[in-house]
Amino acid sequence: MRVLVADDEPMIRAGVRAVLATDPGVEVVAEAADGRRAVELVRAHRPHVAVLDVRMPGTDGIDAAAEIRRALPATGVVMLTTFGEDDYILRALGAGAAGFLIKSGEPEELLAGVRAVAEGAAYLSPKVAARVVAHLASTGAGERAGRRNAARERVAELTPRERDVLAYLGGGLSNGQIARRLHLVEGTVKAHVSSVLARLGVGNRAAAAVVAHEAGLLPPPPPEQR
Repeated sequence: MRVLVADDEPMIRAGVRAVLATDPGVEVVAEAADGRRAVELVRAHRPHVAVLDVRMPGTDGIDAAAEIRRALPATGVVMLTTFGEDDYILRALGAGAAGFLIKSGEPEELLAGVRAVAEGAAYLSPKVAARVVAHLASTGAGERAGRRNAARERVAELTPRERDVLAYLGGGLSNGQIARRLHLVEGTVKAHVSSVLARLGVGNRAAAAVVAHEAGLLPPPPPEQR
């Protein structure tokens, strides 16, 4: 798994590289200190995943994510955020980012997020998911209830199988993992995911995961935990 890391703070880049180095299946192929250079290096190295800081000088991580998704859609994007950057998270969703991690989170979350996005899944760290949903509802109880009800109405339009798939998307599972949980072939899951995105009117798996969280749709536990 080839990964690019972009952050304007050398210490953060070193920390991300050190965490990723604990997985022998991951190779950091390039580092950048700003979004413009990150895009150039993604074009040159074509990594499976680009890990981008949200706020960088010049071209920020969100603009870089949008350019990467336009030019090299095979490269998944994971955004690194800090608390208080909720508006940036929502903008990054629109830019096509598939993973969102808190810089102060556990190292295991970074590895899980990079793996998930490399496999074509979305990954919202639990703290990010909670912040996004809270931010969407921050304008008052009436709007909070309205958003929750709107999300539930959108989910209600899905078939039971599509709702199962959406719940697992909200849990950050890849198509292969969902297929194993639902005892389906991966191609069938891929078709269900495409249908879910189209029927919800969202552009990517991360945005669908936000809908799942907002609607309170939780994935069933693995069979061994039931």
